[in-house]
Amino acid sequence: MKTRFTELVGIEHPIVQGGMQWVGRAELAAAVSEAGGLGIITALTQPTPDDLRKEIARARELTKKPIAVNLTILPTIKAPPYAEYRQAIIDSGIQVVETAGNKPQDHVEEFKKNGIKVIHKCTSVRHALSAERMGVDAISIDGFECAGHPGEDDTPGLILIPAAADKVKIPMIASGGFGDGRGLAAALCLGAEGINMGTRFMATKESPIHQFVKEQIVANDERSTELIFRTMRNTSRVAKNPISTQVVEMERQGAKFEDVRDLVAGARGKQVYVTGDWRDGIWSAGQIQGLIHDIPTCAELIARIVRDAETIIRDRIGAMMSGNQR
Repeated sequence: MKTRFTELVGIEHPIVQGGMQWVGRAELAAAVSEAGGLGIITALTQPTPDDLRKEIARARELTKKPIAVNLTILPTIKAPPYAEYRQAIIDSGIQVVETAGNKPQDHVEEFKKNGIKVIHKCTSVRHALSAERMGVDAISIDGFECAGHPGEDDTPGLILIPAAADKVKIPMIASGGFGDGRGLAAALCLGAEGINMGTRFMATKESPIHQFVKEQIVANDERSTELIFRTMRNTSRVAKNPISTQVVEMERQGAKFEDVRDLVAGARGKQVYVTGDWRDGIWSAGQIQGLIHDIPTCAELIARIVRDAETIIRDRIGAMMSGNQR
């Protein structure tokens, strides 16, 4: 299944693993890439730039196929040393980078100078066009269904993807709400040239999170998320649990960030993946949970998605066009 995106980044299947904090580690990224997709190591999951270099090297021991790195630029009180992380990526010979967050212009320019392909992840058509003008090579357009930050426009993928496809000229992949062959076929029909999956890859055998969290993703349905930080104009979609429900209720009562800081602390969320106590911290998950029913290997998952998408496109849609639907 060749698209402009698979040709751009040198992969076999138009499936990308999302750059997820605490989850995008070597073992998962390598498994996705080895199966023909594009695995992504999350730079800021690593505590230092040198640790990122080691993590990239560890992934390279597991696969010789293309691996990408995600560098997310977020407003913080004390910013990470982004330039040093960027240099670690360049020094490690990475050929594809996913950027996300605020104003990545300087990073994009440096990556491009070093011959690195840049995918920019965004949640609106206007931001996609801005990134295209900035010189990125591809767009990952992220619909409202997604885990993590869906932006503030609340535009679901069924509208956002074709709206972006109408205007964006460079290759574009679809993010948010994808997890099976039906989703891949739909994304291609809507104008995307591949899909990006986060939550679906969390529930795989190679995912470096606790088995109890994987099993909870399978048990959850499409209603099992909460939107926190809505009142702060920094919306984040997370798994529904007692902590996220408490945060939403506190926001309804006028709470500010300082009031919920301890509940939403990143260190507390990280521990969820370590201990498996999915009730005891904030962790990201998308509405696609309602379509996740097993915990396969990455190779099994990617093969199934591609096979099912091809069957839908060739047999179901093809039969409709020929008038021979069965």
